Amino acid sequence: MTPDRRRAGRPAVLTTERIVATAVEVLDGDGLEALTMRRLGTELGVAAMSLYRHFPNRDALLAAVVNSLFAEAVADHSPDVAWPEALTGFGAAYRRMLLAHPRAVPLLATHPVDVDLGLELLTGLLSRFEAAGIASRDALTAVQSVGVYVLGHALAQVGAGGETHDEAAIAFYDQWFDSGLIAMVTGFERQLV
Repeated sequence: MTPDRRRAGRPAVLTTERIVATAVEVLDGDGLEALTMRRLGTELGVAAMSLYRHFPNRDALLAAVVNSLFAEAVADHSPDVAWPEALTGFGAAYRRMLLAHPRAVPLLATHPVDVDLGLELLTGLLSRFEAAGIASRDALTAVQSVGVYVLGHALAQVGAGGETHDEAAIAFYDQWFDSGLIAMVTGFERQLV
């Protein structure tokens, strides 16, 4: 019995998580244009119409993909450090996720993360600012600014088509990113403390 089958001849249970994970695989492999309900149904071994029980339309699916990828990035940092280190860690983790999914970068650049989910996922990071006595508005400004910097930098690195560059270009982008992130966090440190 394969992991994708409950019994011979019966497809595995179709879950929202499985649909989103498969959508990310299609996006990573073939890009945003290839991510259609029909293609997703084929990959999952189900009729495309069955996907509409989970997502009313493609835009809802894309929103779920964006939220899933952002959750992946935010899960990759430790909130048990001072806010400057936590903010730097968030920026680095977000960039790692984007570069791991280069064909998703244009999607993330044009489809915002759900606000409530974003705030929920960033609670640990924002608590570091609160512990330092920094106002929530200022903390959100710093986090959003770093997020936009990371996203813009990743878009510049991978291009609109989500393609990576040669190794010399990658080294350049790494240095450029690190310098910019340090400058941003240092600037916020001076401004907020």
